Formats: sequence, C-alpha cells, structure tokens
Amino acid sequence: MDLTTTYLGLKLRTPLICGASPLSQDLDKLKRMEAAGASAVVLHSLFEEQLRQDRIELEKSLERGALSSPEALSYFPEPEEFKLGPDEYLTHIERAKQAVKIPVIASLNACSMGGWTAYARAMEEAGADAIELNIYSIPTDAKQTAADIEKMYVEIVRGVKSELTIPVAVKLSPFFTNFSNVAAQLVEAGVDGLVLFNRFYQPDIELETLEVTPNILRSTSMDMRLPLRWIAILRGRLTASLAASSGVYSGGDALKMLLAGADAVMLCSALLRDGIRKISVIEHELAAWMKTHEYESVQQLKGSMSQMNCADPAAFERAQYMRAITSHAGAP
Repeated sequence: MDLTTTYLGLKLRTPLICGASPLSQDLDKLKRMEAAGASAVVLHSLFEEQLRQDRIELEKSLERGALSSPEALSYFPEPEEFKLGPDEYLTHIERAKQAVKIPVIASLNACSMGGWTAYARAMEEAGADAIELNIYSIPTDAKQTAADIEKMYVEIVRGVKSELTIPVAVKLSPFFTNFSNVAAQLVEAGVDGLVLFNRFYQPDIELETLEVTPNILRSTSMDMRLPLRWIAILRGRLTASLAASSGVYSGGDALKMLLAGADAVMLCSALLRDGIRKISVIEHELAAWMKTHEYESVQQLKGSMSQMNCADPAAFERAQYMRAITSHAGAP
C-alpha cells in the first residue's frame, strides 16, 4: 500500500505532518515524532514582535549600564554584537536538520515587509526545507478595507517568494468575504501551498482581577468541518498544495480531509492531548481503512470527495442548509 503524498513539492512518506506546536522546540521530541511516523514537521513560529521587544529591552539595559559609570562604555558591546532573537531559532533549524531526516518546515510570523523577507531568507540559509508564513493578524482599524488586507497578504507572499528558492506555504484564517478569491490571488502571487486554517486564540476576562487573559483551547474533531469544506471547494481549482489543520484526532478524521482533497494533514492538538505516539495510531487507522475499502494508494483516494468530484456538489454550499436544519430538528 502506497501512503506517499506530495506537499509543497516535497515527497512525503505519508500525509501526516506534525503542525507547529511547543513540541517542536525540543530536539528529542522531534526525533520521537520521526520515529512515530511523522513525514515532516513544522517548527513553532518565530514572532517578529518578540524579537523587537527583546532588542528594546536589551538596549535599555545597556543605556542604563553605560550611564551608571564612565568605565561602562569600555566593556559594554554595541547592541548589534549580541546574538538576539532569530539566532536561537536559526540554530534550532540547523540542529533539527541534523537530528532528523524528514523535512523541517520553519514557521514565521512577522509584522513588517522587511521582517518577513529578512527572517525568511535567514531560515532558508539555516537549512529549512520550506517556510510556512503564519499570518496571524486581527485588523482593528475601521478605516482599513477588506481589499487593503487582501493586498497586504499578496504583497507579503510576493516579497518572500522573491527572496527564496524553497517552497512557501501560507497559514490562513477563514475570515475573508470571499475566501476562494483570496486563495486564488495568493496562488497567482506564487505561493506553493495553503494551510487551512489558523485558529486564533480568543481572549477572556478575569472577573476578580479585571484583566484580559488569553484563552487557549485545543481543537476538537468538530473543528475539522470548516477546513474540510474549503479544501473540498478549492481542490482542483488551484495549483497550490492544500494542507488541513485543526481537529484531526483519528485516522478517520485524516481520511475525510484527504477525501476532500488535502495533500497533507497537520497534527497538533491530538499530539498535545494523547502524546507523540498518536501519529502511529492515526497512520495505522488510515492504512486499515484503505485496505478494507481496497484503496491501493493515497493518491487514488485524494480528492475523490471534493466538490468537483462528489455526486452532490451542493453539499458543500448553502443548498444543504435547510436539509441539515430539518434533519437535526427531526422534521419530515
């Protein structure tokens, strides 16, 4: 049985990829992921805001030290001499490449065009096999239009692609007026793959302290419905690779994403909840189903239930709304 797939031009042993998570910060865990059957791994994101804050805090501390004693000027190095921010991440890429044989995909979340291009280029030089642009931004300016936001995404992709030779994927949110159009624009701009979808962590309010606190919730299998729909709609309409993210906890979940048209399936919350060994369990379940249903390869089943290929294309659109509602209500 052939479980191989191609994602971002990379030939993978199976469609199962470890998505970006804290687990990827540990080299031993990366080795365990590979041993459990992961076909590739996406490293945790490098955030430009954190890099900027680190530099600001360091420069403040250097200024305080220099002002406290005239002699300080002779032994404090210039801020540029410190290896800050990206250096540790880049070193981690290099070590990860030495530790495992599977593709290592770096993840970047920047907030300026210079940041996107400079850090992406440095990641490629460090040995990353591909880069996932994690565009995690919630617009709050009422004067900023949807067209402005979409243009920003396209410019980021074009800017990064102009600097790199390795593949580039974009991890997107679903919050666009016409997601199909945005996806098509990004593919035209040169992106090699789309990861659907980014899950924004929603804030909460602590009633005793009256503080806004982050509310981190792991996905559930129900969360896979949204990426499944859009992967099914986009499959066959775009040339870019499609990766499913959110809600994959079992071989059955992975199979649904593949049938819809995903080239790869990202595992994250399932590994945080059940451990890294879950990768081999999901692969076994996937292979067992394929054997039972007489599929010889992932390529054979991939996209067979996409909107373009399924018997009822309207099932992925509004035409199914009333049917779903009446079915749930038990109406005749």
